[in-house]
Amino acid sequence: MSAQERLTDALYGAGWGTVKKLPEPVAARLGRTIADVAWKRRGEGVLRLESNYARVVPDAGPERLAELSRAGMRSYLRYWMESFRLPAWSAERIAAGVDVEDLHHLTDGMAAGKGVVLALPHLANWDLAGAWVTTKLGIPFTTVAERLKPETLYDRFVAYREGLGMEVVPHSGGAAFGTLARRLRDGGLVCLVADRDLSSSGVEVGFFGETARMPAGPALLAQHTGARLLPATLWYDDSPVMRGRVHPPVEVPATGTRAEKTSVMTQALADAFATGIADHPEDWHMLQRLWLKDLGPTRNPATDQGGTPS
Repeated sequence: MSAQERLTDALYGAGWGTVKKLPEPVAARLGRTIADVAWKRRGEGVLRLESNYARVVPDAGPERLAELSRAGMRSYLRYWMESFRLPAWSAERIAAGVDVEDLHHLTDGMAAGKGVVLALPHLANWDLAGAWVTTKLGIPFTTVAERLKPETLYDRFVAYREGLGMEVVPHSGGAAFGTLARRLRDGGLVCLVADRDLSSSGVEVGFFGETARMPAGPALLAQHTGARLLPATLWYDDSPVMRGRVHPPVEVPATGTRAEKTSVMTQALADAFATGIADHPEDWHMLQRLWLKDLGPTRNPATDQGGTPS
């Protein structure tokens, strides 16, 4: 393990060990302070965030983009402060911490017994949403964790999410897909953060007027298993409660090859994600390159650093 990796692991460990003990108002202020310091330094992540927001809000000038990136960093650090504290939250605090519109799309899908794939972008706090699903709704689910370096940091994230009631499988291609498919065929719930391709073999989609690549997994799982595919978006407001919406199901097209169906379904997911991101751009924590024009011929999102673990 390199010195940088040891430092990274130690910082995350300190976050979970220390921040969760702070009173909530203190943790919130700490998060805003860290966010503002990072924003003023104008590092690579902040500049990338502004560049991404420029696609989402194309008529925004430099002043507006700066305002958005500052709000985006505050939202990003709210995610981290909440995540570090989640293991110490009571079931009542978790249940009261999320309010979701059109939840019937999820509950109806689970009642049908064919499984549900819930796909989300990097909006607000998907870990909190997951804890709410397991705690408030009493629905266990399976998700995928991005392989992180060092391995000890990956282990921390797996233990953290398992502690919130999630089953976590590593992002390892076919093995992960098979496990997810089995859970769905058993009528279970699978939740995937799906606005950034980690395999470099994803589906090209139109996204805010340009081409990006998003993972094919959600659409393929729905086709293979008959599960309902549901986009969901999240956002913060000025209250301690995170808001969310479950969008209508993405249907499997009646005709076309598997690749054609996957393309249509992934584009439908991208369109649903775009509505939530456009409404709440400051809560989209995309500090990495996403659009193909930014990636260049030899780069892919899986090797880009920064941002939030999936």
